[in-house]
Amino acid sequence: MGQNPIQRLNPETMSYKIRTTCLQFSFLLLSLLFWLSGFSQKKPVPPPSPYNFEAVDQLFKQNQKNLNNDYVVLIWKDSGLVYQKQGSDDFTPKTPAPIAGAGNWLTAALVMTFVDEGKISLDDKVTKYIPLFGKYMKGYITIRNCLTNTTGIQADGGGISKVMAKSKYESLEAEVESYASKRDIVTNPGTEFLYSNVGPNIAARVLEIVTKKGFDRLMQERILRPLKMRSTSFTNEDGGAINPAGGARSSALDYINFLSMLLNKGQFGDKRVLSEKAVKEMETAQFISLPVKFAPRNIQGARYGLGNYILASGAGDSPTVMACPNMLGSTPFIDRCRNYAAILLVLKPEEEQRRDLSVSMKNLIDELIPSGCK
Repeated sequence: MGQNPIQRLNPETMSYKIRTTCLQFSFLLLSLLFWLSGFSQKKPVPPPSPYNFEAVDQLFKQNQKNLNNDYVVLIWKDSGLVYQKQGSDDFTPKTPAPIAGAGNWLTAALVMTFVDEGKISLDDKVTKYIPLFGKYMKGYITIRNCLTNTTGIQADGGGISKVMAKSKYESLEAEVESYASKRDIVTNPGTEFLYSNVGPNIAARVLEIVTKKGFDRLMQERILRPLKMRSTSFTNEDGGAINPAGGARSSALDYINFLSMLLNKGQFGDKRVLSEKAVKEMETAQFISLPVKFAPRNIQGARYGLGNYILASGAGDSPTVMACPNMLGSTPFIDRCRNYAAILLVLKPEEEQRRDLSVSMKNLIDELIPSGCK
């Protein structure tokens, strides 16, 4: 009998061919989808800035080497960013970095949320919440003294190494109790300015006592989350006590959100974070013309508000420029006459020139944006 001309199909061979064809088709389809996705998600080109910031570009180009490319500059005007500059792809507006003393502005704002709610008063004596201070001749220190570096309590001394030194205490409670029992009071409260961690950390501990919550949690609930500051934290990653005065990390984008809220008198989008009264109080010069025992070099001669320095005033002595420069070279500031906020965020304090860059930057910006003040 002859062979059947109809060949029997091998199931294994057929299955292999089908799988190979499907894989080739799937690869082609995925490649096409990837290309279309990249095309459709291409970010639109932002509208050109109404200001020519070429001089600012040149300033940072000249200082690129000194900054090790680790810097970000953001300028916020009216309702959005009008300028953005970064030194490298590795250090972006979203990159968190230590901000040292610039955290004082955040801490003061947090305290003012409690003042807004009537839960504390700036002129409350610290002994109302921490009686231990009264046992060691420190009963006249107020929360206002704490936010203005005028507690009169002996500090660790000047310099970045002292302000940013790792805490030897396990908790903020233990550290603040040591201020009460182990630190001398060298002058009466409100009679001398001495920049240190002491005052802001005492004020922060008061908030913990009032709420029975940790400082970092309070900061998250009342300031960071409402302002979408997702990269900002005071959490001590090395363990030990949290440092409300100098232990924060933040990104340029986060901090510009904070500044825009202050510029808008406490409002951020549809959220009221601080009252207008609270923002005004923060920008009011406190304890004017006090002797200065220690202040960072680049703000000597400035007056101090609550958590920030007042660099310039206008008619009727109303504050017009506020800033909170830190010893790392980073500087956030607000100019109310020109209605803008800006931040220069740098990573490492290796070069002395960094401390002067923010001044040069602001002078250039002020030449471009006209003042609305008379």
